[in-house]
Amino acid sequence: MKTVKLFEQFIAEGIHDKNILKAFFMAGGPGSGKSYVAGGLFGFEQENLQTVSSSTGLKIINSDQAFEFELKKMDINPKDLATMDPELFNQLTGAVDSPRAKAKRITNLKKKLYTGGRLGMVIDGTGDNSDSIARKKEELEELGYDTYMLFVNTSLNVALARNAKRSRSLPEDLVTSTWQAVQNNLGKFQAEFGIQNLIIMDNSEDSGPDFNKIEKEINKVLKRPIQNPIGKQWIKENQ
Repeated sequence: MKTVKLFEQFIAEGIHDKNILKAFFMAGGPGSGKSYVAGGLFGFEQENLQTVSSSTGLKIINSDQAFEFELKKMDINPKDLATMDPELFNQLTGAVDSPRAKAKRITNLKKKLYTGGRLGMVIDGTGDNSDSIARKKEELEELGYDTYMLFVNTSLNVALARNAKRSRSLPEDLVTSTWQAVQNNLGKFQAEFGIQNLIIMDNSEDSGPDFNKIEKEINKVLKRPIQNPIGKQWIKENQ
């Protein structure tokens, strides 16, 4: 009953929310700094694990936050993922009742609530599975969303170095294979989203990325009227 009430509330409030019907997919391997970039560009406070941006109205979808929460409930330090026994790692990340599976269910429920009100979202993922992103993109567009991608790029050496310093480190071989898969998918993303809807940002420097140019591109997108005919009709019917 509580979930139903929340669902109805999001639908009622959605039409008045900032940047409704806009979805930004994040892509970049572990250690690319996607969360940092999302915070800088969209206004999410990472220290507080904030999921709603007061400046843009966008909501972030990121199962990693829920995953770390589930691990800590089991008294497991997320940092230990990088060095733990492979069998235990698979139990924590691959089993049906694993912390990772629970985190994904929680995140999917949150996403369902957001899409019910057509709220604007930032979907933070790695981008190593292009088919999965293409499917999610199509599902959102069928609901009326305009979809975009922000591709956060780094060299492999930088990704490995940052991974070692993260609070939730991953095995180096997994970081390497995921980084390569993401790089291989860049061409597919360009074809799927269109060059005009895909923004590539280099985040290899220790000093951090130059946000100025990218912020201008993001702001143009946020100010752009909804292009999707389904979205236009939804707005018309719910005003």
